[in-house]
Amino acid sequence: MQEAIQYLSDKETVFKQIVEKYGMPTIPKRPQGFETLVLLILEQQVSIDSAKATFLKLKAKEINFQPESLITISDEDYRNIGVSRQKTSYIKALSHSIIHNEIDIESLATKSSEQVREELIQIKGIGNWTIDIYLMFSLQAPDIIPLGDIAVKNTIKELLDIHDKLEMENYVAKWSPYRSVATFLLWHYYLNKRNRKVVY
Repeated sequence: MQEAIQYLSDKETVFKQIVEKYGMPTIPKRPQGFETLVLLILEQQVSIDSAKATFLKLKAKEINFQPESLITISDEDYRNIGVSRQKTSYIKALSHSIIHNEIDIESLATKSSEQVREELIQIKGIGNWTIDIYLMFSLQAPDIIPLGDIAVKNTIKELLDIHDKLEMENYVAKWSPYRSVATFLLWHYYLNKRNRKVVY
């Protein structure tokens, strides 16, 4: 990581300033597989803490946390533990894809980021943000920046005064091949500035 941070600091002084002020960022890691993808679906557009609480309720309800089990839980039971109708349909769509061999999650680790995106995007409810986070947290892809993430977007606006999405995309290209570490630094700044601690 040191090499990546040095590279980014040479390209962008704000990264150097973030490390000087707040220290080194956390590199989030999550296991590969079905459970992490379910958690990521629950995390869409809500706080990590809120999603984690719902996820733990779901795990307590269904100890055998497998696609075959999660697809049979009724919509009402999902609703009772705080899963929206929309996210229930996403979890069931993911479960269906795995049960019917439309996707092999275990094989994703052997594929390029582009191939992983092409496969996962086919599943209802799994969009680019979810795929970006899975690539970064579970597959340790080194060059991902989720510009659909509110914290990333807002931090770029604040620190670099770039507000247009296309301009952002073009600008962050120069952080390649370490855009994932750039993202961790941006999150690190965002959370520390707000005195927030997040356990990924």
